[in-house]
Amino acid sequence: VQLQASGGGLVQPGGSLRLSCAASKRTFSNNAVGWFRQAPGKEREFVAAISWNGGITTYADSVKGRFTISRDNAKNTVYLQMSILKFEDTAVYYCAANRRSVPASNEYIYWGQGTLVTVSS
Repeated sequence: VQLQASGGGLVQPGGSLRLSCAASKRTFSNNAVGWFRQAPGKEREFVAAISWNGGITTYADSVKGRFTISRDNAKNTVYLQMSILKFEDTAVYYCAANRRSVPASNEYIYWGQGTLVTVSS
């Protein structure tokens, strides 16, 4: 599976952005998918994850209530809707497909190349 993250850009604090993660070469409709981010000088951190059918979603505490993960298996795409963006959300965002159908830590085996989100006034 090859993953392509897109949708990043420059946004003002309080604004919104939607990231997309599209799979190619084969479907990832049977895999859980997660979003991660890495800010400059910091380690990569978990943001959100969704099970194969969207029935289970999990979020980092720092984004709970502001970000929403969803998926459209017919389009082979997972989304991350980000709202009420803060300066500290600035990072490169990566999507990854899990080996399993439900989110499982340390089981992400396919990674996209990342898309940069910059929150700045």
